[in-house]
Amino acid sequence: MRLYRTTACCILLIFLSLSMLGCESRYENLGLDVYQYRDTKDLVKFVYDASLMIQRDGLQSVKHFKNSRQIHYSPDRYLYIYYINGANIYHAGMPHLEGKNLWDLKDKNGKKPIQMVIAALNDKNNPHAWIHYSWWEPGKFYPVPKSSCHFKVTMPNGQKVFVGGGLNYPHEEKEFIRIIVDNAAQLIQAKGYDAFAEIADPASSYNFRDVKVFAFTPEGKLLISPVMNDSIADFKLMDCVDEMGHKPFEKALHGLKNKESVWEVFLARNRYQRTLIKKSLYLRKTSIAGKEIYVGAITDLPQPPG
Repeated sequence: MRLYRTTACCILLIFLSLSMLGCESRYENLGLDVYQYRDTKDLVKFVYDASLMIQRDGLQSVKHFKNSRQIHYSPDRYLYIYYINGANIYHAGMPHLEGKNLWDLKDKNGKKPIQMVIAALNDKNNPHAWIHYSWWEPGKFYPVPKSSCHFKVTMPNGQKVFVGGGLNYPHEEKEFIRIIVDNAAQLIQAKGYDAFAEIADPASSYNFRDVKVFAFTPEGKLLISPVMNDSIADFKLMDCVDEMGHKPFEKALHGLKNKESVWEVFLARNRYQRTLIKKSLYLRKTSIAGKEIYVGAITDLPQPPG
């Protein structure tokens, strides 16, 4: 009898393991390895699963979503569906938005989330169509920082929609700044000096929360400042040091001699605690008028779970 129970338990464990592997296999081509945080990966899976249902069942699936809002809404994330023209079809957190067109809606910083989504969906450099903005927290009166991912879906009737989901108070992924810095470098390559105003615009995708894209010359002269609208400060980035006296910009440029892009870690003060924290600097080469320049941004270094 004991042998029978042991064998039955082993069979059950094998079955459950195979089932879990089968569930995870549909995500293997999503490129989730670029993310450091589980919350980020889970959100992409959450939105992707919904997109598959809509692709298969079309608007019929909306009935399922409306009848099970509690599954698709939590204090940290929720699902939504829009037509490409900005008309909301379904919003798990804010049902009163359903049927309304939010194409021209702006957040407190002047960002237009729906228009940002459409641009992100057409950006090959941003495979999960991330955007970063401020939004309401359902049931609350104040805005929260938000990062959302999206998938474009063609329904069985040929209509196109996008499915999205967002995280409130998201972790800062390194992938988020890679996307905006690489895009800024491409924009400068295409438009030259005319790209600077767009990149520096607080309402653009190149600036969110404490992350600001900047640009500078090999001599360390700022072309786009992360601090002021005009680069009035007269200092050399190459001479800037972190809290340990290291020169992250000087070291990063040394690494760029044989690479197109580079990551550099340095220490900075924590605004909330009397401790030092690690920051990630990401730099990429580009050129303007035939002269090499550098584009970059800084974010918090992903921290291991405590």
